[in-house]
This record gives sequence, C-alpha cells and structure tokens, in this order.
Amino acid sequence: MLLSLTNVPRDYAWGSHTLLAELEGRRPSAVPEAEVWFGDHPGDPADVAGGGTLDAVTGGRLPYLLKLLAAASPLSIQVHPTIAQAKDGWARESALGMDDPTRNYRDDNHKPELIVALSDRFESLSGLRPVDATLELLRALGDGEGVAALAARLRGDGDVLRDAIGWLLSGHAQVEVDEVISSVRSAAAAETGEWATTLRAVATIADTYPGDPGVVVALLMNHVVLRRGEGVFLRAGLLHAYISGLGVEIMAASDNVLRGGLTPKRIDVPELLSVLDTAPGEVPVLRPDTEGALTEYSVPIEDFALRRAELTGEALELTVEGPTMVLATAGEVSVTGADGSATRVPVGTVVFAGAEETSLTLSGRGEAFIATPGAAPRSRA
Repeated sequence: MLLSLTNVPRDYAWGSHTLLAELEGRRPSAVPEAEVWFGDHPGDPADVAGGGTLDAVTGGRLPYLLKLLAAASPLSIQVHPTIAQAKDGWARESALGMDDPTRNYRDDNHKPELIVALSDRFESLSGLRPVDATLELLRALGDGEGVAALAARLRGDGDVLRDAIGWLLSGHAQVEVDEVISSVRSAAAAETGEWATTLRAVATIADTYPGDPGVVVALLMNHVVLRRGEGVFLRAGLLHAYISGLGVEIMAASDNVLRGGLTPKRIDVPELLSVLDTAPGEVPVLRPDTEGALTEYSVPIEDFALRRAELTGEALELTVEGPTMVLATAGEVSVTGADGSATRVPVGTVVFAGAEETSLTLSGRGEAFIATPGAAPRSRA
C-alpha cells in the first residue's frame, strides 16, 4: 500500500515566507511557513490523497514524526525529557486538563530528534559549550558588571551551568542580562577573531528577542552551522534552538517541550532544570558519505531511522521494515512498491508505505529522505 501525503504548512511566527516556497518552486507565501508535518500526530495528521488523514490508516501508532522545517528567525530554546521523565511528568500532571496553561507534559514519551540541512547554511544552538571555552568567550565581551557576574557563577563550585541558567531565567538577573546583551552587541560589531561568528549570531538573536534572558543562555551554547546534507542529533536533555535555515526533521512522536528562553510562552524553570542535561561538550555533526547513493544518519534510538538518497537516473532498491515515508526534496522522484506501479513524489510531499511493504524502489533524478522506525521500534500502546 502506497499513499501520497501532503499537509498545510503551520504558520508559526518564526517561519519563512520563502524557504518552503523555493523548495517547491512556487511563489513566496503571504504568511510565514514554519513546519509541514508528515505523521499521524493528533495535533496535525498528514492529509492522504483522495481523502482522510494518516491517523485513520495507522491508528495513531506511528513511532516517529517527519517534518520540513523552515526558520527565518530563532525558535525558542528548549529541551525534551527522557522516557522516564516523561512518564513521571505525565503522571504528576494527570489531574490537569490538556489546555491547562501550567501543564508541561502532553504525553508520556521522549522526543529525541534529528535535523538535516536542506539549505546551504543552517544555523543552530546545540548543547552547552564547555565552561572554560565560554569563559574565554566572555573575555571578548569586556569587563562589564553583568559579564563579571556571569563569569563568577561559571567559576563557582558544583553544577555551574545549571546554576547559571537558573539564575538567568529566575527573573532576578534582568539588570545583568541587559548588561551582557549590550556587551554582546558591542563585541559583535568589533570582534574579528575566533568568536566573531558566534557573537554575531547571538547579537542577531538579541535583535529578535530584545531583553530576553534566553539571549544570554544562548551565549552558553554551542553555535553549530550545518551545510546542506549535514545533520545533528539532539538527545533527551540536550538544550537546543534552531536559528535559521531549511531542514528535514525527524523525531519521536511526542509533543513534550520544556522551554528555556527566546519565547513569550511560559517557562517552568524548576521543571526545565530537572530535565536539563548540563554535561557540556560539542555535539557531533553527521556528514553525508562522499560516495554512494545512500547516506544513513546513525542515531542511538529505536523510534526512527533516516536515510538520504541521491538519485542519478538508476533505480535504487531499498529493504524497509515497518511503516516508511519517502520525502522528495529535489528533482523528480518516484517510488515503486510490491504491486509494481510507480507513484510520483512531488518535491515537498511524501509517499507512505505500510508495514506490509518490505521493499521499495526509488527512481528518477533528485533527492529523497527515507524515514522508518528504528531497528526495534518501541510500542506506543
């Protein structure tokens, strides 16, 4: 069974008027287009050609959610829980209505995710930078009182990153936050050394979210620039935010988000800190193979797997296991299943293959991403 899937882009404020339109070869949108969801998540299940939505086919049991993501401005800083944390939070909030503004947990699942760049440049904040490196960065900001106060916290004892983030988001550090942001703006205009790109990125974030404590939280994070085809995997507990660019995103089927700044939405600081993994370090960039038609983005979870196919006119046969999606992102792509008939996949749309399909053939000249469950998909029952 092969089904053609589409969906209407979600018009979040941080979305782009042009990125998805250019991908699909159409005019810019009058409203921002942020995400296109290809999944059976109840928040926005994909539309099936001929009528109906994907959840009616899958019963809402697909273990992953595939998206196109187009960011013209920074998303909120956020973190997602582990399965154990999600189950505990879901149980603790069982008495709250789903629309209760104090609710943090929308389900009992984790939400690891993988983003792969489709634009030539995709900027993100991924994970916390080692403290010594951040102290070096702060030296480029001068000796203002706000910078000195932040540096003093980072030179303290214990879990200094957790302490610093809690302080910045507490509401009691706004004077220092404003002073640090002012120092970032000045340094970004003058710096030409190692930290110039990072400081310009944080200054741009400050232009979008003036006075937001999350701007200073961003200063503690790794600034990662992906090139087309490169990806980054974000495990549970890892602080992150996308800044700009177009990408393919895949995640476990969950809507659990704890926010840490760059948003007008509620931030539950104690819950954020309880979920946050403050182990610092670089987040590895996953790079495509230089040879071969197929690239696999290896991730250490069971909910999903993602591959990228570069089609040059020769048929590419794939063995698949479990419900599979083929998302076309360039050129002309067709998919053939067990019945031998080819289904065209216009750029920006998906062909869905049910679990009974164990082999698919991709043909054409273009690019496609293949999403499947991981090797041993976890039941959502």
